Amino acid sequence: MSSLPPLDRASDPPGDPIADPIADQEPRRRRRSAGFTLIEIMAVVLIMGLLMGLVGVNVFRQVDVARATAAGAKIAQIESALEFYRMDNSKYPEDLDALIRKPANAKNYPPGGYLKKSEALRDPWENSFVYANPGTNNPHAVDISSSGPDEVAGNEDDIKNWSEQDRQE
Repeated sequence: MSSLPPLDRASDPPGDPIADPIADQEPRRRRRSAGFTLIEIMAVVLIMGLLMGLVGVNVFRQVDVARATAAGAKIAQIESALEFYRMDNSKYPEDLDALIRKPANAKNYPPGGYLKKSEALRDPWENSFVYANPGTNNPHAVDISSSGPDEVAGNEDDIKNWSEQDRQE
């Protein structure tokens, strides 16, 4: 028999899979713990999607509430301008455009008008406010309303300068 040289494990390079079968398993373990699995990533994406869906619905709901509040504020601003017009001219104007441009029949009219920009006469949904003079819903005044987010007049989401109590008086 031929004699083979004795195995000298100290001279083998470290991590050599032939010389050290246990060293061959170490990099695999390290590779597994170095990143995330596909299932973990999918679970995180799913959770983030659910959270965004819940938050998104609430954010869009708040946008509608903010627009309705802005429409109410614009109506109050128009009402105030109409009262100034009535004090100067002893009557309300025939249309809302008279708050920006001087009508021919206006006796007194301030140099800049009663409202500075025509955007003040549009609601947050870019529709013109509805103006009625004399008011049918608002006793001793005018009616101003917006059809609201659905742009259909006469339903519960309308924004107006009268309440149902005003109509009953």
